Amino acid sequence: MNSFRTGRVGSLIQEKIGSLIVEGRIKDPRVDSFLSITRVEVSRDLAYADVFVSSHKTETGLAKGVEGLQSAAGFIQAQLNKTMHIRSTPRLRFHADLGVREGFDIVQKIDDLVNFGIKMDDAER
Repeated sequence: MNSFRTGRVGSLIQEKIGSLIVEGRIKDPRVDSFLSITRVEVSRDLAYADVFVSSHKTETGLAKGVEGLQSAAGFIQAQLNKTMHIRSTPRLRFHADLGVREGFDIVQKIDDLVNFGIKMDDAER
């Protein structure tokens, strides 16, 4: 399978799962609208799809959300099967993506350093 097709399938899966989350169609209480799908990596044979999930919540909140999505994987896969026109829908595996959270933390640290530098300049005057 070429990488262009697997990329398209991954993008479609990302879009569909995101809309299921936003619409509230996943009834697991651990899954809420604060979760977002950052990327989907589909295997070359379309057997598996690794779905990476991020959130602005704490790491434990994100972990619970990923558990909820993994628990609802059968339902999500059935919904994907209804809308996608491929022979077999990839089996979904959900993973926490901490990259977005770490990015926010780094930006906050930079802002703190900049503000500290401004305060030091004011103190010298």
